[in-house]
Amino acid sequence: MTISKKDIEKIAHLARINISQAEAEQLEQKLIGIMSLIDKMQAVNTDNIEPMSHALDISQPLRDDVVTEFDLREKILPLAPEIEESLFIVPQVIE
Repeated sequence: MTISKKDIEKIAHLARINISQAEAEQLEQKLIGIMSLIDKMQAVNTDNIEPMSHALDISQPLRDDVVTEFDLREKILPLAPEIEESLFIVPQVIE
């Protein structure tokens, strides 16, 4: 896939970004390099490669799932500006 200076100018216009001719030429060269690298990566045969979630074979140590804070409803509800049946009443934000 290739990208031209005309494509860059169109994208800049759509994004409402002012770029000079020199900047457009620099971006064109950088994007051509990026697209070339993507083409090379897509050409690599990955048929027998198993997908992996991380480059290193490590696992995240997990902590025990224990309750660290108990029900604080009785302490917090009196601080609310408005409550109804043990629920916080908030202003409507979606009509």
